[in-house]
Amino acid sequence: MKNLWIGTSWKMNKTRVGARAFAHGLKDSAFAAHPDVESFVVPPFPHIADVAEILKATEVKVGGQNMHWAGHGAWTGEISAAMLVDCGAALVEIGHSERRIHFGETDDTVALKVAPALRHGLMALVCIGDTKAEYETGGTQQVLARQVKALSRHVGKDALGKVLIAYEPIWSIGEHGVPASPAFADQQHEMISDLVLQLTGGRLPILHGGSVNAENFAALAWQSHIDGLFIGRAAWNVEGYIGVMQAVADSILSGTAHRMNSPTT
Repeated sequence: MKNLWIGTSWKMNKTRVGARAFAHGLKDSAFAAHPDVESFVVPPFPHIADVAEILKATEVKVGGQNMHWAGHGAWTGEISAAMLVDCGAALVEIGHSERRIHFGETDDTVALKVAPALRHGLMALVCIGDTKAEYETGGTQQVLARQVKALSRHVGKDALGKVLIAYEPIWSIGEHGVPASPAFADQQHEMISDLVLQLTGGRLPILHGGSVNAENFAALAWQSHIDGLFIGRAAWNVEGYIGVMQAVADSILSGTAHRMNSPTT
């Protein structure tokens, strides 16, 4: 049996009071240290230190939603890897499609951030995805392969055990997104996994995101090549997040081997 990764990014949501309430609720749950679930939460920058302090005695990883590749300097509004670590973060989300679309991030700038994240001891959660047009013209795998290859140019084998990949179809993300079918998602994850093996000599956990909800999370988690779930609005309240983890545990982890001994072997 392998561990499943289940995490959520709050994006630009929650005040400090709401962030602390969520963290306390998660701290008191069975999933603060569940043997079969690797859980993580990614708050907005102002809340990282509060959430990390509340969850420090648990196994829950706390992350940041972005970082700069430089260690310091005249980068107004940016955050460095060292700053994230100083706030208690153990993980950083890099390259979300909203960052690529609205803030001009490219495959190269996304990849540039991964090496300094690893040097500072952060686990990098690298997001990749295809647009609706790319999906409709059959270009999904070509796009995903390009993004993965860009990542490997900067870190290579150093990624093993330190990098997670989240495949989030851009056409699936958001309130009006259309969830990918579990079979389609699994096909893309298999391709990504095979490519990662070629490039690094090992495997990385590959999570699925984009309109993951109560109707599809168990079916997605059951797929052979999906190593976890990266959840949006369905997990923005602590009851929803714990509910997803409980349902996945009940459906998959209770007496049924998922498929791999370890997500990084």
